[in-house]
Amino acid sequence: MLRTIILCMSLLGLTTTAVAEDGSMPVRLQLQWVAQAQFAGYYVAQAMGFYADAGLEVTILESEGDIQPLDAVTAGDAEFGVTWAPRVLQANESGADLVNIAQIFQRSGTVLVSFAETGIVEANDIVLKRIGYWPNGSEFEVYALTFHIGSDPISGEHLLLVEQPFHLGPLIDSELDAGQALIYNGYGRLLGEVNPATGELYQEDELNIIDFNELGLAMLQDHIIVRGEWLAQDGNENIAAALIRASLRGWIHCRDFADDCVRILREIDPELGESHQQWQMNEVNKLIWPSPAGIGVMDEALWSQTVEWMLAIGALETEPAAGSYRSDLVSTALQSLTAEGFDVHGDDWQPAEVTLRAGGG
Repeated sequence: MLRTIILCMSLLGLTTTAVAEDGSMPVRLQLQWVAQAQFAGYYVAQAMGFYADAGLEVTILESEGDIQPLDAVTAGDAEFGVTWAPRVLQANESGADLVNIAQIFQRSGTVLVSFAETGIVEANDIVLKRIGYWPNGSEFEVYALTFHIGSDPISGEHLLLVEQPFHLGPLIDSELDAGQALIYNGYGRLLGEVNPATGELYQEDELNIIDFNELGLAMLQDHIIVRGEWLAQDGNENIAAALIRASLRGWIHCRDFADDCVRILREIDPELGESHQQWQMNEVNKLIWPSPAGIGVMDEALWSQTVEWMLAIGALETEPAAGSYRSDLVSTALQSLTAEGFDVHGDDWQPAEVTLRAGGG
């Protein structure tokens, strides 16, 4: 029997009533990596019953880099995906039909990391240095950095760009002078490594980072996508609104009860290091909060910045089509959450002090 879900909209927001034999609507959410605090809001929404309360039975699909969310959503292997905007922009220019329906991260988590003795403090210091970058759609902020200093990333004679894996091993092994990393993952893992020169864990004052946000080079990262054709089908906007609302509740919980979210993640995967997940949760919260317009609402200035840099470096040929992102479904969810007393902006949130232990344990 066809499962259906009826959602009642009111001026105060959104409530849901599931009408089905088993009381739920099954949907799939494809992540771009495995369980970790980067995706805590979704796992918490599942574990704490927020999805179930919304009449949804959500299957969270993981990836070890072999499955791209945009491919899974395009192929119909998942209704929802979590990915980065530059990849989606390129896919849509090639004919995909993907829509950003909730921009969760308000800032970029990408940084360029180097050891202090290398002397890479400012953008121009990358000249004639071995600079690592990630391939396959993750490299665009590093490319924008090279344009920022007036050089073409492909043909620039005074650049030494080196493809690197998704970790900082080549930096530790002196194969790179600087490496691309996520502040909440690779950078935190480096701080959990022992510096052989001191016998102690690396300290932040022994490292330099170039923050793409500070240079106006940041590009939009984690957001929820769907296929436009799927969204246009009867009832699917309501399903999407229900998933967004429940996911935002998960992220709000992870802001207010970060340690509880780390506990939930480690129950899902006991191999996750506690201190690394605490670091990651704290840093991910910094990328989300504060959300001046409300969590999930598109920052139009950062959207324009992302598009402009993608055009400048030649990763896009034309402006994306109208309707590439929507904030109306998020706005409905925010109205409902606000009416229930949830803080959807996080203006007063303050990051915690996290002490990393060896190996992130």
